[in-house]
Order: sequence, then structure tokens, then C-alpha cells
Amino acid sequence: MADRDALEVRLNAILDPYRDRLEAATIYNIPVLRRSDAKAHNWFAGVQRADPSVKFNFLPMYEHPELLEGVSTALLKKRTGASVFKFRAIDEELFAELESLVARAFETYTRSM
Repeated sequence: MADRDALEVRLNAILDPYRDRLEAATIYNIPVLRRSDAKAHNWFAGVQRADPSVKFNFLPMYEHPELLEGVSTALLKKRTGASVFKFRAIDEELFAELESLVARAFETYTRSM
């Protein structure tokens, strides 16, 4: 349980730089961040507990698959759906790559405002 708590905290930290520019919302009981003018299904990202892992829900990779060009095979192996990465442990190398991907995606997401 403690490992999953730490994992959830770490994945949420990836979103911390965007919290002052996006609003908190909930979709299907999943906490997400989105633009204030966003329609219900136009969210950016969120973190969700899922036994025995933690999901990083990340819609831009579904809407803009070109964002995944150059992403490592290791990170792509964590992708479990059109807009989900699933982690069972903290991996700082993968999280650094995820942080970079989120930063690129934020630019794309906010340009469509």
C-alpha cells in the first residue's frame, strides 16, 4: 500500500506545474485537469488508483498520436489503453520521459484553446 501511495504522489507531481493553469474536474469518477473552457471529454491528464497499480490518464496522446513519436519502447509498454499509462512502481527514468511528454502535450493542448 505504501508503495502505491508513493507512486500516486509521484505521478501527481508530474502534473503539479499545470495545476495553476488548468482546473480540477472529475470524469467517470476520475480526477483530471482540464482547461476552464473544456467540454466534458476534453481533459488533459489525471492520476487514478487501480489495484495493484496507478494509472496516468493522458488524453493528448489519443487526440495527437504524433506526440508519441520518439517515445521509448519502455514507456510505450506502460500504455494500456488509448489514453492510459499504468505503473506498478516508481521508475525515475520513465517518469522523466513522461514529464517531457506531458510538457510537449501541454503546449499542444493549450494551443487548441
